[in-house]
Amino acid sequence: MKDSQNPKVRSLDARSLRGLAHPLRMQLLNALRRGGPATASQLAARLGESSGATSYHLRQLATHGFVEDAPEHGKGRERWWRAVHDGVSFDDALLGDRDPGVRGAADLFLHEVANQHTQELATWIGTREDWPETWRSSSDMSDWTLRLTPELARELIERMHDLVESYRAHDGGPPAAEQVRVHSHVIPVQTD
Repeated sequence: MKDSQNPKVRSLDARSLRGLAHPLRMQLLNALRRGGPATASQLAARLGESSGATSYHLRQLATHGFVEDAPEHGKGRERWWRAVHDGVSFDDALLGDRDPGVRGAADLFLHEVANQHTQELATWIGTREDWPETWRSSSDMSDWTLRLTPELARELIERMHDLVESYRAHDGGPPAAEQVRVHSHVIPVQTD
């Protein structure tokens, strides 16, 4: 999903994929990446889950190295968690692994990523009027259809990723800066 050469991105292998490929675990990890450190109770309230479920899945994520304690945020017995990496890199070879459990985890992972993208778009559509006009006019939901070879499709993907990465220098930015999500999908489609 992201550049595996970036030290802030974790490359998934069969073991780590199995530890991550669960809808709630992926939601928890995304919540920590986007919202910063939080407790299991805070995440449970945010995601509409029980704190027992979020605690269990946070411990599983920690076992697989996706999250860690953030003790500087805690007071007393509160346990705070933070994401270890900014993103993950998915190797398509996991979809062809000899182990059916790995293939199933890879499939579930990709479906959950697609679900999260759909949720983010639906949330934007449902809440766009809550944003100032400057943000409404600075959003985009476009699509194009091109005829490309696999090599040209790979080149397009790499160039898009390079362009997005070039904007990381602006991360944080001035007070008017907001966190934005950029989705990229380059997929072949059947034509009749």
